[in-house]
Amino acid sequence: MKLSRPVSWFLLAFGVWSWFIWITFVKNLWKDGSGLAFDDAGDPTAYFWVHLLLAITSFLLGTVVGVIGLRGVRALRREGRGGGDGGDGRDARAEADRDNRDNRD
Repeated sequence: MKLSRPVSWFLLAFGVWSWFIWITFVKNLWKDGSGLAFDDAGDPTAYFWVHLLLAITSFLLGTVVGVIGLRGVRALRREGRGGGDGGDGRDARAEADRDNRDNRD
């Protein structure tokens, strides 16, 4: 499967955004002074563990999505034609039409 340039960059940006957001969230969760994340004895609460699991899962999914985007961007750069069809499929359709004409002759 080939990703278009805009989709590749979107996925990469989403991955970077996920790193920023979820690392910030975990830092804030760790410093929580409201009593939600840690009880009076300083032990983590269920709220802490659930939100830590949510953050880790989201961080991992964001990383996977970002890696897919990065691979798409790198593939487009290796092609040297900048993504070819610009995301609308025109070059792919034109190539398929040429192949069909060649096969008919």
